[in-house]
Amino acid sequence: MKTLSLQKIVALIALSTMLGACSTFKWSANKIDRESAEALVVFKDEVNGAQIFLDQAAAYLVFPRVLRAGLGIGGETGEGILVIGGKTVDYFRITSGSIGFQAGAQARSIVIAFMTQSSLDQFRKSTGWRVGIDGSVALIDIGAGKTIDTQNVSDPVVGFIFGSAGLMYNLTLEGTRFTRVTKE
Repeated sequence: MKTLSLQKIVALIALSTMLGACSTFKWSANKIDRESAEALVVFKDEVNGAQIFLDQAAAYLVFPRVLRAGLGIGGETGEGILVIGGKTVDYFRITSGSIGFQAGAQARSIVIAFMTQSSLDQFRKSTGWRVGIDGSVALIDIGAGKTIDTQNVSDPVVGFIFGSAGLMYNLTLEGTRFTRVTKE
């Protein structure tokens, strides 16, 4: 049986404290809606063709601020919206955990587009949809001057990570869980 080193125990305690603090300050529906609208403005400014792409999606998730931190053991959390037909229909929490070489903290925004009705239906029927188990998300790397549209993106679920600020950089959503939350 493996034992945890003192460094990993301290990291686990720090991570638990950070994630606990995040859940203590949960955002209201109004705040999530406002922050999501601002994140979409940034997304559309940074990515050519973003509006047309989102209009062609069956639905999309917007997580305006996902906090990620780790020191050997890491985790991330954030709250966002599911948009169908231009309207918020549900609220979701994103969470993940990881063990391995990592150190630092980061805040980032995430947009995930469901390009087919069947991928959206599968997502909405789940009680805790997990990337890599319940479905996959193709991360799209859009460099300077590139444009996105449904002709150059053929995956049923695609994700964009943008606005990354902090000391940790990770372009993966593997193992990430999306859970519906009730907001007032």
